[in-house]
Amino acid sequence: MKVAVVGATGLVGGEILKVLAERDFPVTELLLVASERSVGKQMEFKGKQIKVIGMQDAIAAAPQIAIFSAGGSTSTEWAPRFAEAGIVVVDNSSAWRMDPTKKLVVPEINARELTKEDKIIANPNCSTIQMVVALNKLHEELKAKRIVVSTYQSVTGTGVKAVEQLMNERAGKEGEKAYPYPIDLNVLPHIDVFQDNGYTKEEMKMILETKKIMGDDSIRVTATAVRIPVMGGHSESVNVEFEKDFTLDEVYRILNETEGVKVVDDVKNLQYPMPKDAHGKDEVLVGRVRLDETQPRTLNMWIVADNLRKGAATNAVQIAEYLVKHDLV
Repeated sequence: MKVAVVGATGLVGGEILKVLAERDFPVTELLLVASERSVGKQMEFKGKQIKVIGMQDAIAAAPQIAIFSAGGSTSTEWAPRFAEAGIVVVDNSSAWRMDPTKKLVVPEINARELTKEDKIIANPNCSTIQMVVALNKLHEELKAKRIVVSTYQSVTGTGVKAVEQLMNERAGKEGEKAYPYPIDLNVLPHIDVFQDNGYTKEEMKMILETKKIMGDDSIRVTATAVRIPVMGGHSESVNVEFEKDFTLDEVYRILNETEGVKVVDDVKNLQYPMPKDAHGKDEVLVGRVRLDETQPRTLNMWIVADNLRKGAATNAVQIAEYLVKHDLV
């Protein structure tokens, strides 16, 4: 299996390489692809040094799969060119997610929808992925009516520049800024650009992508996305109203049966999910599960995952694994 990683020099690109190696993906030849300024740079994969190449050379090398993590404008321009050459693109940007002709895939939920005709497959937003992994099986059994989510998102979701800003501020050093305000000892209720309705693009991604992935436009979703000065993962406070009655025992049963979820919920012993515990892991951690005592059939829960792994790299590699396993490439 010849595989290209487009955007290999970025934060998520580096994580994709790590996940491919860890999961022993059947790579016979790995192409590391990046912008012209990175061409010729050497990177390591499984102990071997590999030279970074440009887009045109990557297409000419004819990989079967290309995992893109190079931003929306790059994906918009180049993903169709790869697809036209018969290469299946798994794209981590927002470019194709809401395109009605493209599948938006979380393997545990809807990979079965993929066919050989799908040449560009969208990887969802990191904060959406972890929420739907935790909620989809609950939705299948209890029918979610309304979701209210507030996120607490790691600086790694913005990229290297944001990590450097946080570390510089913590060390009292001047440096380049990724955010319009300080992030250390601060919280920014602002992720991505503001839309005409007052929501940010990140919030609208969660609202729209949740409906598409879970295949149900009737679910009402509202979101507030917040950047906090942490590394390691995104956290979410989620309030879900269901159509059917349930007990907490039923909820725990469903969560424990949900692929990709690990329940961490023992408040007597102060056990609950935290970003530092999610860091480097592929599971979505769920805890603080409790009834909303203000209205019936409503649940509160706390969901944490490593945004660079399940929120990006691991999900993309799992899509590629599904394609290989089911002879779709």
